[in-house]
Amino acid sequence: MTDKSLPFTQEQLEAIAAEVPTPFHVYDEAAMRKNARTFYAAFAWVPGGFVNYFAVKALPNPHVMAALKQEGMGGDCSSLAELKLCAAVGITGDKIVFTSNDTPAHEFVEAARLGAIINLDDLSHIAYLEKALGGRLPEMLCFRYNPGPLKAGNAIIGKPEEAKYGFTRAQLFEGYRILKEKGVKRFGLHTMVASNELNPDYFVETAQMLFDLVVELHRELGIRFEFLNLGGGIGIPYRPEQTAVDLAQIGARIKAAYEKTIVANDLGPIRIAMECGRMVTGPYGYLVSRVLHKKAIYKNYVGLDACMANLMRPGMYGSYHHITVPGKEAGPRKVYDVTGSLCENNDKFAVDREIADPAIGDLLVIHDTGAHGHSMGFNYNGKLRSAEVLWQGGGQWKLIRRAETYADHFATLDYPGLG
Repeated sequence: MTDKSLPFTQEQLEAIAAEVPTPFHVYDEAAMRKNARTFYAAFAWVPGGFVNYFAVKALPNPHVMAALKQEGMGGDCSSLAELKLCAAVGITGDKIVFTSNDTPAHEFVEAARLGAIINLDDLSHIAYLEKALGGRLPEMLCFRYNPGPLKAGNAIIGKPEEAKYGFTRAQLFEGYRILKEKGVKRFGLHTMVASNELNPDYFVETAQMLFDLVVELHRELGIRFEFLNLGGGIGIPYRPEQTAVDLAQIGARIKAAYEKTIVANDLGPIRIAMECGRMVTGPYGYLVSRVLHKKAIYKNYVGLDACMANLMRPGMYGSYHHITVPGKEAGPRKVYDVTGSLCENNDKFAVDREIADPAIGDLLVIHDTGAHGHSMGFNYNGKLRSAEVLWQGGGQWKLIRRAETYADHFATLDYPGLG
């Protein structure tokens, strides 16, 4: 079971809402930092030091990224904007992994300028990167492995053999042979085959798969690897009845696999990394909204000032997000669909959900929005992107992204009278 109590009181949320109009996302900084330290402690055994490359796409706010940098994290980037965010907070060099599919050449150029570890997605990208960099290759390169039917995916990321990402097994051997012939001396290997996975066996099996593959690549090609990125995908308990992944257990089991395979074959030291985003920040974000309407027709509805533009996951994936009505947790409960105002019937945060029965004007909090929440927002129906707040405890908070204005929304339109 997972405790879904809030880190702030109704009065504290109302104090923020008096200055930052709802809806807004609020993130618990202390909880994120504590979680980062727990993660690193589980992999303290890694030779050369463990790095989690925080998946910037999960929560691309430099205030959060700067806090995570202080806890030792790097950045997992897949676009120029994400590279710029990393650079702005001082994440550069091999603290960045750049993994991108169908990548414009200028983005590779910027990744190389920052000294990032470039993780190529296809055999053809070797020549593409070489051309983009003026006929040279970085001294270190990494490939993304797609194991196809050898490894099951899950609902969010799909079956590996149907995914657009990565090299086949045969292409890996050919690709590293090409790199060796071109004089590349430093090698990495990466995979990412699941998202929001709560089964710890999955991550141990993924590590063992890469460890075995590295042994085979070394034996056939005579190359040594210095970097293995096991990917991300560690899930979070969105539902109260779910249990968080035991990071210490995963770390210990991966260590055993490393010693059995990498150490036993004299292939070490190899630095182990991951690229988790959701697990790092997801449970510590909350979408705070206000009840605008209650409606009773064929079903009972609670209508909010937030909508799918503020949190896409329930409408896109049918995902569960826990809902709290602050101050009324012990009061009467009722079954509702909790909805937003978009002209789409999938604009629902919950369907047939029993929640504390709110009154019009009450605050309502949607949990676990600290990853793939604000970052997946959009402007359909002219909805404006919401503010982001960093909760610092003891009633202390700061605005880390102001709400979008209509002037922002219309800024790219050259038309009189808009602004």
